Amino acid sequence: MTASPAVSSLPDLPESGGLCAIHQPNLFPRLTTLAKLFAADYWIVLDDVQFTRRDYQHRARLGALDEPDRRQWLTVPTHLPRGRPTLIREALIDDPDRARRKTAAMLRQYYGASPYWPVLAQALAPVLDAFGAGRTAMVAEISTRALLGLLGWQGRILTSSDLPARPGRSQRLADLSAVTGARAYVCGTGGMTYLDPALFAAEGIAVLPFQPPMTHIWSSGRSLSSLWALAALGPQEVAARMQRLAFDHGLMVAAA
Repeated sequence: MTASPAVSSLPDLPESGGLCAIHQPNLFPRLTTLAKLFAADYWIVLDDVQFTRRDYQHRARLGALDEPDRRQWLTVPTHLPRGRPTLIREALIDDPDRARRKTAAMLRQYYGASPYWPVLAQALAPVLDAFGAGRTAMVAEISTRALLGLLGWQGRILTSSDLPARPGRSQRLADLSAVTGARAYVCGTGGMTYLDPALFAAEGIAVLPFQPPMTHIWSSGRSLSSLWALAALGPQEVAARMQRLAFDHGLMVAAA
C-alpha cells in the first residue's frame, strides 16, 4: 500500500463528531456493504490502495429477480497499467464501450422485469455514462452513489487520496477517521478481523462493529449485489430495513 500524500489544503470536511465509514469503491456493492455506508454520516472512498482482482472493485454478483440463488458475475474488464502494484484509482477499463454495452444488457436482463425497473434505470444512467471516462474506480464509485441516492441517503462522500494518512492497514483508517473529525468508525465484519482498535482509541475514536443478521434479505447480503434487493423489494422498503438495522446497531435515531 502507498500512503496518501499529505496535502496543503484539505477538502471541505464534514462537521466533526460524525460516524465515518471507509471502503473501496465497489461495483454495485453487496447489501451488507451498502448498509454499512448508509448507516454512516459520511463515506471515505478508499481509492489509494492496491487494486485487488479477487475483491468487488470491478465486479458484482447478480441474483436473478425471482430466483436469487441463480447467480452470475457482472465484471468490468480491467487493465492494471502498473501490474499488481496498481492503485484502485489507476485501474483502467478494457474497451469501455463494449463494457458499457454488456453491463447495460445484463442489468436489463436480470432486473428489467421488476416493477421498480423504471426508477432503477433512471438512477443507473449516470453509471453507464461513467464508462466513457475509462476508469474502473469511477464507475464503481458512481454505482455506489447511485444506489445510496435511491435509498435517500443524505451523507457526504470524501476521497482518501485527498486526505493525509500514514501507511499501514489500520493506521491509514485511523488517520482518515481522525483528520475528518469522526467520533466513531463504522467497521464491517471483514474489517474487524484485522483492525487494531488501539490506534483509533489513541485518537479518541470509537470502533463500532457493524454486523447485519443472516436472515431474510440479509441471508445473501454478503455475496449478492444490493441490486437484487432493490429490484425485488423497491428502494423504499430496502431503505426502511436499513434504517431499522442502523437503529438496532445504535447508529441512527428512530424516526418520529
